[in-house]
Amino acid sequence: MIPPETRAQIRRFFYAEHWKIGTIARELNVHPDAVRNAIEATRFKSAQPVRGSITDPYLGFIQQTLEAHPRLRATRIYAMVQDRGYTGGIGQLRRAVSRLRPQPREAFLQLQTFPGEQGQVDWAHFGHVMVGRAKRALSCFVMTLSYSRALYLEFFFDQTMENFLRGHVHAFAFFQGQPRVVLYDNLKSAVLERRGNHIDFHPRLIELSAHYHFAPRPCQPRAGNQKGRVERAIRYVRDSFWAGRGFTTLAECNRQAWQWRDQIAHSRPWPGGDSISVADALAQERPRLLPHAAHPFPTERIEPARSAKTIYIRFDLNQYSIPPDAVGRQLTLAASDTVVRILDGPVEIARHRRSYDRGQAVLDPAHQDAVLATKRKALEQTPAGWNSLYPRARRCSTKPSRRANRPRAKAPN
Repeated sequence: MIPPETRAQIRRFFYAEHWKIGTIARELNVHPDAVRNAIEATRFKSAQPVRGSITDPYLGFIQQTLEAHPRLRATRIYAMVQDRGYTGGIGQLRRAVSRLRPQPREAFLQLQTFPGEQGQVDWAHFGHVMVGRAKRALSCFVMTLSYSRALYLEFFFDQTMENFLRGHVHAFAFFQGQPRVVLYDNLKSAVLERRGNHIDFHPRLIELSAHYHFAPRPCQPRAGNQKGRVERAIRYVRDSFWAGRGFTTLAECNRQAWQWRDQIAHSRPWPGGDSISVADALAQERPRLLPHAAHPFPTERIEPARSAKTIYIRFDLNQYSIPPDAVGRQLTLAASDTVVRILDGPVEIARHRRSYDRGQAVLDPAHQDAVLATKRKALEQTPAGWNSLYPRARRCSTKPSRRANRPRAKAPN
């Protein structure tokens, strides 16, 4: 930056005395670019001639057409201008249409909610992880309260209906209550079918809402702004928690996520006022939530199961053992996120830790021992089995053999 006096002197030398730029720079000991900047040399440059485009004669027609039909596709406009003599390519026309198409901007009102009035729920996909030999999709269930911005997050290996319900149950337990309205995107776990204003909710979601007394409500199609608070919460989870984080097990991932929620997410200033934190706003909102249910909603996956020959029942890429006397009978499998139970009517006959690996045989040693005992008892009831189990008995038998009664051959003289 040169002083104003030097700038005035440069302009006098150039415009009044007609000195050259180099001469002025050497005389005043300044850089030539400073001289050019002082005399505004860029306006002396000759302007480049503007080249015409083959679409120029049709710009007025395109603009009138787009004003009447803002969403008309460029391919249709291309056919229309071809009928009017256009001989250029569609690429040039697309650029002209993109430049002339009106861009309406929708105005939004800021969402104001009462404490305990609304919560928002959505899934977030976080790629895939390897569990042993199985490739599992890692997803995060996120629920946020619209008033306090408090959030609950939990990672699962899939987005099944059981995990969707399980996320609600755990979130309501953490919040110590539930909001009156829960807002969803039009995901299949919430909305089976939508025809105009008629909405068919998933039957299991209806059962959950009846148990916890909240109203499920889907947002309008292609209206992500209606659940913008959970969308921002998911982006916050990606940027603040997930970035650069490592873990070895799903339990460790959730432990770190809940620690981040309590120490960082809920310690940030409340968006409704910087004087309190999100945790303080949650404490104010909790008395306004609906009372928490006395018993949690059952979220186990229930399906029929049967083993025709072996003592194993197949479920989710793995096999789980059952007692041998249950083979061939119609059973019921009940699976939570950590335990797999097999029921014979109302009676539980097997319980295993759930495996998320692939091709694993989860065995209860008592089931194997029962099979071996049964096989040993059956083997003892057959002659071949009796001889194989007690080989010494045959050698100690008192029954004379036929070979003992045969006359011995005389030795040769």
